[in-house]
Amino acid sequence: MVPLSFKQITERLKTIDFPEVDVVIGIGSGGVPAATMLAYHLDTELLVMTLNYRDEKNNPRYNEPKVLEKANWKLEGKRILLVDDVSVSGKTMEAALKQLEGLNVKTCAMKGKAEFVLFPEIKDCVKWPWKP
Repeated sequence: MVPLSFKQITERLKTIDFPEVDVVIGIGSGGVPAATMLAYHLDTELLVMTLNYRDEKNNPRYNEPKVLEKANWKLEGKRILLVDDVSVSGKTMEAALKQLEGLNVKTCAMKGKAEFVLFPEIKDCVKWPWKP
């Protein structure tokens, strides 16, 4: 397991040339701390989309990611950065993108698959600073 600190994540945020965004959407629950850091770094609004696929031990909880709360936001014309902590299979990110279909969305993950990946070199599990 690779331990990462808030300082390491913050330093990496400074090295990435993110596009201009109007809102950061964190995929809850795992992506909320990462999205919070990004929203602060980009000085923008933060929203949370409640989806779930895996349990606390990283085992699939459902056959596919499940939308636990339907989002009814007015996002037309806004530039969106969709954030999750990890996107290995990409299933949760895809389910979230379906909810945002037709909108201007870029994706970001701390590790895994996305348009912007903070730690692409990490292939092992991560010990996030916000998890006990």
